[in-house]
Amino acid sequence: MSVPVSDQIWQALPIPGFVVDDRDRVVQINPAAENFLNVGRKALEGRRLADWLSLDVDITPLLDRARQGQSDLFQHDVTTRRGGEVAVLCDLQIAPLGYDPAGAMLVLLHPRQIKGRLGRALRPKTAARTAIGLADMLAHEIKNPLAGITGAAQLLSMSLGKEDREMTDMILQETRRIVDLLKQVEQFGDLRSPDLRPVNIHDLLERARMSAHLGAAAHMTFRDEYDPSLPPTLADEDQMMQVFANLFANAAQAAGPDGGTITIRTYFELGLRLRSDDGGHAVPLQVEIIDDGPGIPETLLESVFDPFVSGRENGTGLGLALVSKIIAEHEGTIVVASRPGRTSFRISLPVARGDGADAHDRETR
Repeated sequence: MSVPVSDQIWQALPIPGFVVDDRDRVVQINPAAENFLNVGRKALEGRRLADWLSLDVDITPLLDRARQGQSDLFQHDVTTRRGGEVAVLCDLQIAPLGYDPAGAMLVLLHPRQIKGRLGRALRPKTAARTAIGLADMLAHEIKNPLAGITGAAQLLSMSLGKEDREMTDMILQETRRIVDLLKQVEQFGDLRSPDLRPVNIHDLLERARMSAHLGAAAHMTFRDEYDPSLPPTLADEDQMMQVFANLFANAAQAAGPDGGTITIRTYFELGLRLRSDDGGHAVPLQVEIIDDGPGIPETLLESVFDPFVSGRENGTGLGLALVSKIIAEHEGTIVVASRPGRTSFRISLPVARGDGADAHDRETR
């Protein structure tokens, strides 16, 4: 009896894969996952995946979110323990299985780097540091000669006729574009630690929305679904404003000239935690930036936070990499889920401990 093609693909899949039911219990595991976890299929089937898969993020809320939204979800730079000793950096992919209305989900791990016994997750800020040399080189070696080119073009344009000035105008336009690119690279390579202070996240969102509505997102409609009882979070105001500005600008660019709607949603979710060897910490404060654009192409969704990855012509691919870097340095996490007509970036942040946060905890218990 021949094996169905789908089973052949599942058995040959080179990355760890799991199928879980509506209660997050493992109903299927592929050989790559057995080898990865060094455990047999029979030991896992029927058990909750969260009990066996040791991640530095809580997978249960992620499964619930992908199940409720019926869309693929990617969590980047997740660390899992293999055999209790070796930490492996992975990208986590969760997708609903369309043939099962009961809520079965496919979970895939895309291993990226084996870290030995380092013990701490390589979050996006670590990946960002690999571009620091490039950032310094661009900032110091290109900006000075670029200023000379700009000055020479300006002097030439003063003594040229109209037709020839079109060429110098093109030079000036392209040099300005390079300067803008260098500014983004410098931001990406900034190694300064964030100046963390208690802030009201809604104040930052409103300031960023007002700025975007007057600029990059002037053609967009904004909606908000705020939880007014949210406690403060610890944040660097300037850096967090940059995060929201980039996300609003991305949504506006995806929508195109006809515009669309950007929904800003905030809420409190007690169950979400970032895990680490020192016990980890809760990231219950949630901010979602949702747009109704065409969605992120499936070929880009897995690497959307990686540096120099862009789906737009002339895009630098640094905007979302910078967003990911800043959120990681705020001890938070960002997740993207996308399908045509709905793309959501969900940011999870810790709260600034104090009377306000404690009161919120008591009210939500």
